[in-house]
Amino acid sequence: MPVRARATCAALAAALLLALPAPGLRAQEAETRAPEPFAAGRVQSPILTIESDRLFAESAFGRRIAREIEAERTAITEENDRITEELTAEEQRLTDLRGTIPADEFQALADAFDTKVQNLRNEQEEKARAIGTRGEEARRRFLNAAQPVIGEIMRETGAALIVERRIVFISADVIDITDSAIQRIDASLGEGSADQP
Repeated sequence: MPVRARATCAALAAALLLALPAPGLRAQEAETRAPEPFAAGRVQSPILTIESDRLFAESAFGRRIAREIEAERTAITEENDRITEELTAEEQRLTDLRGTIPADEFQALADAFDTKVQNLRNEQEEKARAIGTRGEEARRRFLNAAQPVIGEIMRETGAALIVERRIVFISADVIDITDSAIQRIDASLGEGSADQP
């Protein structure tokens, strides 16, 4: 073997030996090194993921809010249908008056009708916006109430960070704590009080 090749092999062997722990230190290092990713069936990872949309939507609290908002939307839809029928009938009556009363009187009635239609439209749109705002507010309150539970899971698993799963490019399913968080939040928060938004 050429001298240069022998020297290279010797340097590589020395580097590998230095990289290996001394036999007497292996047991001690095994006790002090970071825990294995999984222990006793429970995930232990410095980073966990959670799906906040699903956390809210599948929780007992979130399902209650969804039912209530759907009921309110149905009520607004039914109210819109009733208002539309009434305005259609009123518009027809106004149309029937055309030519039977003075033009200025008819114009005043037409203007009043247009104002009424616009006001009703604004009122119904405001009701729809209020429903959306209520849903957002309920979600914010839910996530605030859920934080202690999620923090407890983070401490138990030894994690240092919980990130939103949808922003992660790829991850193992086992580090997702959404299902566990839903179960614990349901146990502590339930559906929430009926007067909570």
